[in-house]
Amino acid sequence: MISYEFPLNERIRTLLRMESLYQRVQFYLGKEHALEHHAALLSLFEILDVAGRADLKSDLIQELERQRQSLGALRANPAISEAALNQVLGDIDRAAQSLQQTSGKTGQELRENEWLMAIKQRAAIPGGVCEFDLPTYHYWLHRQADVRRRDLEMWLTPFLPLEHGIRIILRLLRESGRTSPQLAAQGVYQQMMGGRLAQLLRLRVDEAHDCIPEVSANKYALNIRFIVPGGVQRPRVSPMDVPFELIFCNL
Repeated sequence: MISYEFPLNERIRTLLRMESLYQRVQFYLGKEHALEHHAALLSLFEILDVAGRADLKSDLIQELERQRQSLGALRANPAISEAALNQVLGDIDRAAQSLQQTSGKTGQELRENEWLMAIKQRAAIPGGVCEFDLPTYHYWLHRQADVRRRDLEMWLTPFLPLEHGIRIILRLLRESGRTSPQLAAQGVYQQMMGGRLAQLLRLRVDEAHDCIPEVSANKYALNIRFIVPGGVQRPRVSPMDVPFELIFCNL
């Protein structure tokens, strides 16, 4: 099964982008080659740009507090595992505390690092980080892998409280939905929302069907078209019925 996620508001879209960037940094950080560490640094620059939003940290703190209050009200529910609930609440408390302890603009230390900002500026130019453009960066790329990794981990550290908070919120969001089997007749599916609230849509499709969902949604209706990848040809809607799993997620 291939899983697809479609955010239905800008806040969730930002959190998913940040999650993807953190995963990319961590993947390349665990590698050894200089080019892989270069890719990790480029992803870190992208995190720096997204994290510069003034309301991101405050939004996360407010959402964590809202979830703490909502989940805390479940303590008296006999159907809820108290141990599991305490673990989630502990994670929320630690994430919120870490975010509250960070001062100023997230990643300001990196913005004040002239060497890193010179690399970031040149990286925006196609082929702009060649050795003749940035010989000091060329030298850094030729240092031992563990030295480069230690530097990257140090530069990533200011963003870890954000990563922890985002991971918790997205986990709770994904776990909030219930899976329902659906069928797209001749590749097309429509459902009236009828007042249903959702922040994230998750779709799971058997890869044997060889098609890709295109989603458009508003407060009135959800429309999904399953497109057959056409290579150089214009994509077309699948002529076959496509079974899939649909999950509405909302906090």
